[in-house]
Amino acid sequence: MGTTNQRRATACALGAVGIWSTVATAFKLALRDLDTFQLLLVADVVSLACLGAVLAWQRRPAAPFRVAAGDRWRALALGALNPFAYYLVLFAAYDRLPAQVAQPINYTWALTLSWLAVPMLRQKPRPRVLAAGVVCYAGVVLIATGGRAPGHGSADIAGVGLALGSTVLWALYWLANARSRLDPVTGLWWNFAGALPLCAAAVALRSSFAMPARGLLGGAYVGAFEMGFTFILWLSALRLASSAARIANLIFLSPLLSLVLINFVLREPVRPATIAGLALIIAGLWWQRSDGPGA
Repeated sequence: MGTTNQRRATACALGAVGIWSTVATAFKLALRDLDTFQLLLVADVVSLACLGAVLAWQRRPAAPFRVAAGDRWRALALGALNPFAYYLVLFAAYDRLPAQVAQPINYTWALTLSWLAVPMLRQKPRPRVLAAGVVCYAGVVLIATGGRAPGHGSADIAGVGLALGSTVLWALYWLANARSRLDPVTGLWWNFAGALPLCAAAVALRSSFAMPARGLLGGAYVGAFEMGFTFILWLSALRLASSAARIANLIFLSPLLSLVLINFVLREPVRPATIAGLALIIAGLWWQRSDGPGA
């Protein structure tokens, strides 16, 4: 039985990793037809529907309305952080940067989470985490500059700042959500419900509700597979796994597969500096993850 569960866990995890590997490409394709505000609105609506479908499939469609008022209002408020602020900043980064630059930089959120946990959760800083940060951000600099001296063909500095800022917002969301008493699907449903009026207001004030069909399809893909169903696949993998660490390590495949799609679908020639920088980021994150008590 344990072997069967582990195989199912691996299958779910590989499915999630495979789908997440497509989202950098999907972001860039959708942003050809939609602006950042429109993409966020469409993705939020579709993701909310997907999470509702998951709750219906689990035979608890009314679960979001059976939670304590305090938990509900907290989850609604967190929707301003994720998905609203996080994805607005992330989409803006992708709008300015090549996908091969934005995607690896955003991947450093795990390191940002570890660093912010020190002041917010009063955790003791570990030397290995600090050293891993130096390695990761050396990779960020390499990717952002393309291996050239700053100022000589380097990436859009504002775009790089937005990509790094998205990691802070994502980490802040997970730290703020750490004490939530809601199950993940219900909590996310309220997060996306809380973001919906903000997304609609942003489009009304800064954009237009007139969107081409191709853009709507792109936004629907992002909502379903970046924000919706894939998260459930990943949670299922972690729940079924006999070794969560072994499953979690599969996530390192995602940025590598993503570069393949970026090269062949978006026709972005992948620069050697991107590969080298991504290798540094993955090495730093792997080193940080192997940090144990007293390391």
